[in-house]
Amino acid sequence: MMTNVHLATALPEIILLSGACLVLMLDLFISDRKRDYTFWHVQLVLLAVLCAVVANIGAPSSFALNGLYVHDYMGDVLKIAMIVGASLLMFYSHDYLVERDLYQGEFFVLILFAMLGMFVMVSGANLLALYMGLELQALCLYGLVAMNRDSARSSEAAMKYFILGALASGLLLYGMSMVYGATGALDLIAIYKSSMSPGVNKTFLVLGVVFIVSAVAFKLGTVPYHMWVPDVYQGATTPVTLLVASIPKVAAFAFALRLLVQGLQGAVADWQMMIVLIAGLSMVVGNLTAIMQSNFKRMLAYSAIANMGFMLLGFAAGSVEGYAASMVYVLAYLMMTLVSFGAILLLSRAGFEAEELDDLRGLNQRNSKMALVILVAMFALSGIPLTVGFIGKFGVIEALITSRFVWLAVLAVIASLVGAYYYLRVVRLMYFDAPTSPEAITLRRTPFVLLCANAALLVVLGIFPQTLINICAKALSLAS
Repeated sequence: MMTNVHLATALPEIILLSGACLVLMLDLFISDRKRDYTFWHVQLVLLAVLCAVVANIGAPSSFALNGLYVHDYMGDVLKIAMIVGASLLMFYSHDYLVERDLYQGEFFVLILFAMLGMFVMVSGANLLALYMGLELQALCLYGLVAMNRDSARSSEAAMKYFILGALASGLLLYGMSMVYGATGALDLIAIYKSSMSPGVNKTFLVLGVVFIVSAVAFKLGTVPYHMWVPDVYQGATTPVTLLVASIPKVAAFAFALRLLVQGLQGAVADWQMMIVLIAGLSMVVGNLTAIMQSNFKRMLAYSAIANMGFMLLGFAAGSVEGYAASMVYVLAYLMMTLVSFGAILLLSRAGFEAEELDDLRGLNQRNSKMALVILVAMFALSGIPLTVGFIGKFGVIEALITSRFVWLAVLAVIASLVGAYYYLRVVRLMYFDAPTSPEAITLRRTPFVLLCANAALLVVLGIFPQTLINICAKALSLAS
């Protein structure tokens, strides 16, 4: 019998679940010509969830559902970022979906249920809750990748994602079972206490950590579990690619933090070196392979591998400052990804996918404002000063040096220099190459204004980063 429910603590998740079910039912009675009603219903649901999160932000940490769920400041900050990201994603995707006859209710419903899974990943305080949240998110993403049923490439990408994702889920579940066998507990707090005990079965615990880190690496798309990333990014429709590339990375960060830092801190010496190896290989392989790509989405896929490796460097530092730096980096990456893929969505039109690098040739002459937006995104991704990307990279490198991982910090700097090559190549194509067509590009006002605001935030937070840094430092100091 559940004696410690406290449902009000999980109000954002309750609203999200209720809203998703309501949208699912209402969509049955809405014709394709009135699909915008579904769109605005979803935006209202996200607004209601945002209000619920903001209303309780800063409250003392508390548990609900007999310890399955934890409410804390870190979770609130990450949820706000995810909600804003989902709302922007839908605005950017509107015209793209309409023009390709993909503007269907299941797109919105699956996103809401995926968001619910990600919320559980962020606030799970128990191995079972974390696993259920991960699987709910994953199943929704599999369906979204396969949404364009007329595309053989999308179907192939969905099959690869599903098969490899099922393998990663098996690894995670097996690792959790090993941890349970070693500690006799499912709650993260109990696992932490048991892992710090000298009487813990070290062999079982280390084996469990190996499988769990492998599953986390897959969900982040890092080496050597990165095989699915370029195929899914290129094969899925661009709105789905934007979703897979952005919000789940924030949830995966929280998932890794809950498991490795809050639950398995007693085995930090075992998982820390695994993270160092994964992060280093991801930066090297991701950046070197991205140089050779001619497809913009595929280039950003290998860039994501490198960036997630960079984010893991904060975990490798093994300190609160390092975890906070990783949080800054993952939030910065969310903003940069929204701009990068949002630009592809707005440049695409019926019968034309603006996903090849050659499609960006001479863009400055066809639409100078869009060229400037993409320039800001590329500068931020490459870590050029006065952008939030530089702040994220600098914080991670500083944490590494403080933790005496100087050689890893040097590798990170070299990898960033290599990455700057292919990001700046995009800028060269836009500003110094002749356009493929003399026709000017016109853009729909509302999503483009939002995209410009999104890009401006990359610069504003790069010039005035202290607020973001303080928020993440506070979140991690309270969560650790």
